[in-house]
Amino acid sequence: MKLVGLGMDLVEVARFDRALARWGDRLTDRLFTPEELAYARRHKRAGQHLAVRVAAKEAVVKALGAPKGLGLEWRDLEICRDASGQPKVRFHRTLSRWAGCRVHLSLTHTEQVAAASALVTA
Repeated sequence: MKLVGLGMDLVEVARFDRALARWGDRLTDRLFTPEELAYARRHKRAGQHLAVRVAAKEAVVKALGAPKGLGLEWRDLEICRDASGQPKVRFHRTLSRWAGCRVHLSLTHTEQVAAASALVTA
C-alpha cells in the first residue's frame, strides 16, 4: 500500500448557508450529485450535511494532489456512505482514473464548522 496523499479542509457552516441562500440550485447542481442532495435534505440542518461534503471533496482533492485547472467537476467526486454508515468516496467521469485508490475519510460537523480529512492510498 502506497501513500498518495493526505488532505483536510474546514467549511464555516454559516458562510456555506449564506452561499446556498444566495445561489440556490445553481450552487447545489454544480457541487453535488442527486444522491448527496437527497441525503442532506433528509436532515433538519441540510446545510451542515452539504458543508461537510464540500469539506470532504476539498480534502480528497488535496490528498490526490489534483492541480487546479484539471477540469475537475465537483459532481464527479461523490461522498456517500457504505453499508455500515462509514463515509466513502465514489469517483466518476473526470476523476475515474483514481477509482483504484482507497480513500480513508473522516467527517465531522457542528453548528459552526464542518471538517473532513482524507488519506488516499494506492
